[in-house]
Amino acid sequence: MSNTAWETLSNQAVATAGIVYFLALVVYLAEWASLRQPAADRELVGVGGGAEPAASAAAPAAGAPAARTAFLGRLGILLTALACAAHFVALVGRGMAADPNRVPWGNMYEFTLSGTFVVALLYVVLYKKFALGWMGPLVVGFVVATLMVAVIWLYDAVAPLTEALNSPWLVIHVISAVIATGAFTLGGIASVMYLVRMRAERRAAAAERPLSRWLDRVPQLDALDRLAYRVHAFAFPVWTFAVLITGPIWAHEAWSRYWNWDPKEVWAFITWVVYAGYLHARATAGWKGRKAALLALVGVATLWFNFIGINYFSTTSQHAYAAERIVP
Repeated sequence: MSNTAWETLSNQAVATAGIVYFLALVVYLAEWASLRQPAADRELVGVGGGAEPAASAAAPAAGAPAARTAFLGRLGILLTALACAAHFVALVGRGMAADPNRVPWGNMYEFTLSGTFVVALLYVVLYKKFALGWMGPLVVGFVVATLMVAVIWLYDAVAPLTEALNSPWLVIHVISAVIATGAFTLGGIASVMYLVRMRAERRAAAAERPLSRWLDRVPQLDALDRLAYRVHAFAFPVWTFAVLITGPIWAHEAWSRYWNWDPKEVWAFITWVVYAGYLHARATAGWKGRKAALLALVGVATLWFNFIGINYFSTTSQHAYAAERIVP
């Protein structure tokens, strides 16, 4: 295949992935909608004695919605996995379209494709282990929105790597940074849902009414808090390896200095400090729940500002991913 054919394949694969991700989002939302349970059925739950015949009569009627919900859940994760596969083809096509062939991390568009791919891939891989079915519409919605931004505003034609990027350290540094970014994003989603559910539970308790039906799918607060902590605990050493080890080594190779006070370097270190504070506060000060969730959101905000924002708000960064702005 020619380079042009590979680039066309990549663009078509991105479009396909976007469409399938969107279909998965629709299915996930339909799954959430199917979880709606009439109040009369809820009142039958846990009722004994004379209510047993009524409960038994309601059981067949409840079976069909439960089966539909399960089917939609399976369909949603299947579509997400298919979209993830198309997403991978898009990344391979970008790399093969360059002359010479290279890793697909030459500009901001390609970095965004890689980051969203890792978010989706981690969700699919961890789906069963951590029972992440409730996270489907949030993850897929994030991926769809970010891909739209990438295609509409960040797209750049395939080009050879600049001298500063043409290094084996590109692979090591970027793989670790992208994996950490994907994991931190999942941890941020869990933290957001912790705050949402906590507020909803307080309002429901004050009004003496059941929790909103769509939040019934979200795990309990302690489970959300534990999930967020585990994901952040995995991502932090990977980010440390990317920011404090491979990054400085690559900087010394490219610019003869381990640290240049470049805006992206500074913000990457700020992100590291925030997440270090998050883990330290949990381990020593016993920070859990709301405080930890808020600190995690500060971390994910600095992370994505560093990932995208620096390239548009800084005119001096040597890490700008637009090829013409990279200064070797």
